[in-house]
Order: sequence, then C-alpha cells, then structure tokens
Amino acid sequence: MNNGAAGAVLTLRGLVKNYKEEKTGNELEVLDGIDIDIHAGRLTCVVGPSGCGKTTLLRLIGGLAEPTAGEVLFEGLPVSGPGPERGMVFQEYALFPWRTVLANVSFGLQVGGMKRDEAHARADEYLETVGLTGHDDLYPKELSGGMKQRVAIARTLAVEPRLLLMDEPFASLDAQTRNGMQEFLVDLWTRTATTIVFVTHSVDEAVYLGQDIIGLSRRPARVVNTFENPLSYPRNRTDEEFISLRASILEYLTKEMVEA
Repeated sequence: MNNGAAGAVLTLRGLVKNYKEEKTGNELEVLDGIDIDIHAGRLTCVVGPSGCGKTTLLRLIGGLAEPTAGEVLFEGLPVSGPGPERGMVFQEYALFPWRTVLANVSFGLQVGGMKRDEAHARADEYLETVGLTGHDDLYPKELSGGMKQRVAIARTLAVEPRLLLMDEPFASLDAQTRNGMQEFLVDLWTRTATTIVFVTHSVDEAVYLGQDIIGLSRRPARVVNTFENPLSYPRNRTDEEFISLRASILEYLTKEMVEA
C-alpha cells in the first residue's frame, strides 16, 4: 500500500470519480486522476470552475462516496467510509430546528456514546470556542445566518476531528457577515491548529484564508495549479500582493472557462 508523501496527513493518488446519469445511462466523468498532498495544520483552499467536482472531492475525502479508481489516505490509512477524525461542515447549516443550540452541538457526542452531562460540558467548551457562550438555550430560528454556521462548526469541532472539511460554508451569507466569518475561521484555525480543506467559489475568500490554494480544471477535474500564499495573517484585501495573487488565480480560472 502507498503510505503517501512523507509528512502528508492527507494523500490523494490517481483519484477518479465517475457517475452514471439516471436519464441517459451515460457515464459522467467528474474527477480525472487527482493527486494532492496536504500536511498537518495547513489551511488549504480548493477552487475551480463551477460544477467541476469540488464537492465530490470533499465527499470522497470525508468517506461519503467511493472513488471509481485511485485512493484516499488519511494518516497513511485508506479512507473506506465516514469517521469522527474527519469532520465536515456543509453550506447548509443542517441544524435540527427542534433542538437548542446546546442540544445541536452535543448531538454527535451523545450518538457516539458520551453521557449527557459530559456531552453538554464539552459542547459548552466549543460554544465558547466559536464565541456563542450564553446562547445554549436558543433555537436555530432565533439565530442569524452567521450564528447558525458557528453552531454547525462547533458541532463538528466537538467530536474533535483531526481534519476539518468545509464545503462553501459561508456562501449563503451576506458580504459583511461572510467577511466576519472568514476572520473568525482564521482565528479559530490559529488557536486550534486543525488541518482544514476549504472549498470555495470565491477567489477573494481563497486568498484571504488559504496557505495553499489548489486550482482544479473544468470537469473532469484534475489539478492544474497550486498557489502557495506567502501573505501573513491577518490579511489585507487591498495589499498589492493580495491583489496580485487574486489576479493570477482569476487568470487561470478564466482560461479554464474559456477553453470549456
């Protein structure tokens, strides 16, 4: 078995994913030989043309789908299904509307067998981590969009995953709230050192967040660019280097879309 690149916590090798279209029965090629190495503690963003397979890539890493070919290795071991060491945050908040904030965050812990009091105590810790102390007894309908996403992040973090997968988690937020959530995520990542893979359509968001930015081609997707982001945190969107890197990524994306 390939144990992956030295020092890589996540290794993707020759990753292929095809789907069969229900209406036509035709084979739909989504991913075409993806090779990626991600090291522990890094914040990596994935960008690419719309519909190229970014979410499919995350689902394969999370064990929510099986590859057609190739392999996904986490800490040197094959991924064969979901696991608590790999937490996923979706664009939709996916909170239970009938459960309080505390009950939502503690849900996964209790399903995993943790006693109620212990689960609530840990949930409280992570609500503090995401800045929602004192909101335990509120219901999702009483929260803003940004607060709902913080609850979703706290719920995922509460099971203490070593890899956090984020599928456009801020896409539905207004611009001001989205910028605030980006700042929040950088602060959270700085404090927890959790390895993060973050999928986004927004080049600005990728440059603001990512240490490494992986650029996928149009479908069937393959890695065509990897941008290392040298900017220190906190980042200023008006800095010349920020603008230059954003322009380079936009140039590659435009080329991919034009050639589609």
